[in-house]
Amino acid sequence: MRILLLFIPVILFVFMGCSTMYYGAMEKMGVHKRDIMVDRVKAARDTQNDAKKQFLTAMEQFKSVVNFQGGDLEKEYNRFYGTLKKTEAEAARVRDRIHAVEDVSSALFNEWRSEIKQYNSDTLRKSSQRKYDLTKIKYKELIEAMKQAEAQLEPALIPLRDQVLFMKHNLNARAIAGLDSEVDSIQANVDRLVHDMDDAIAQADSFIASLKEE
Repeated sequence: MRILLLFIPVILFVFMGCSTMYYGAMEKMGVHKRDIMVDRVKAARDTQNDAKKQFLTAMEQFKSVVNFQGGDLEKEYNRFYGTLKKTEAEAARVRDRIHAVEDVSSALFNEWRSEIKQYNSDTLRKSSQRKYDLTKIKYKELIEAMKQAEAQLEPALIPLRDQVLFMKHNLNARAIAGLDSEVDSIQANVDRLVHDMDDAIAQADSFIASLKEE
């Protein structure tokens, strides 16, 4: 454990160094941090939309299994299990996209804040400061919405995992039908996630539009 703790600062330094080198290389090619930020916000927005659809698909398949009317129950279980794995993968992509947005935003705002001090013109400095402040406010609203949606991923996934695990050991129609009482509570979790995803997607669109207006 002590050895691991010694390596953590090194790992963080390497990771931060890689990000810095990447942004520097992109800058030389004419791609600025602002452009990267817009692209990453768009990617995060699209990934959240994909995840939302995937959770809704998982919910529909769960209802389909619970309302099983005959046929190959194991096949239905395997299909639901596969959908759960895809849903977990989409949730992981959402987290990764949010982290990517946070990484570039930190680099962008640090650079912007530093460059504001370099102005000789008071007028230009104040104008840049106003834009910085407004963009920071919009970004805070965006990242809070994304984090709110991210926080709902596990509450929506956990009961779905439980249902898959239960089905694995109880592949008979009577046991599966008994899961009907769980549908409403699981649906409520998914509905909250979808609502927060929609809010985050709207905030992403608003943030991107605000950057284009400047």
